[in-house]
Amino acid sequence: MTAGESGRETSGRPVLHLLVCGSPLARDVHKLIRPALAEGWDVWVVSSPDGAKFLDITAAESLTGHAVRTRYRHPSESGDLPVADVVAVVPASCNTVNKWAAGICDTLVLGLLAEALGRGLPIVAAPYTNWAHAAHPAFPESVAKLRGWGVCVLYGEDFYRFHDPGRGYLTQHLFPWQRVWEEVSSRRAVTCPP
Repeated sequence: MTAGESGRETSGRPVLHLLVCGSPLARDVHKLIRPALAEGWDVWVVSSPDGAKFLDITAAESLTGHAVRTRYRHPSESGDLPVADVVAVVPASCNTVNKWAAGICDTLVLGLLAEALGRGLPIVAAPYTNWAHAAHPAFPESVAKLRGWGVCVLYGEDFYRFHDPGRGYLTQHLFPWQRVWEEVSSRRAVTCPP
């Protein structure tokens, strides 16, 4: 497959970049991969280095048919990603949300998010963190900044109540994956700017 101006041009199917951050919730990304595949999307999973500690990479590769990328590739390496029709960052860690809003691109996940903003691609972000991290003044400021730039940030009591520090495993099963999928599937880009 060659990279084109949009994912549809290269595969005939809408392309989803599923970006995964460091969180135990990364174990459940199949709950977004499976409905996307069932509706004909071409799913490419990219994980932050910390996300790879939780993500079942073998299972994600088996489901999608694509290698999971965790780092920037060297120019001599093959493996360009097709341009996404929609980008989803789930789970979006507190670290990633704050760095992204600050324009930092020190991981492939952050680089793809910066590029997606620059291209004007539809982006859905679902932060998953504890309430103490989310209470830091930088976090709501970062969320507001991202929303102001057109990012759909699924955040707040009406989406998912953040867990107590160190206790996310108790409520992880309540994470609204279906709502995330509904937001992603409703945001197909008509065209992807170069």
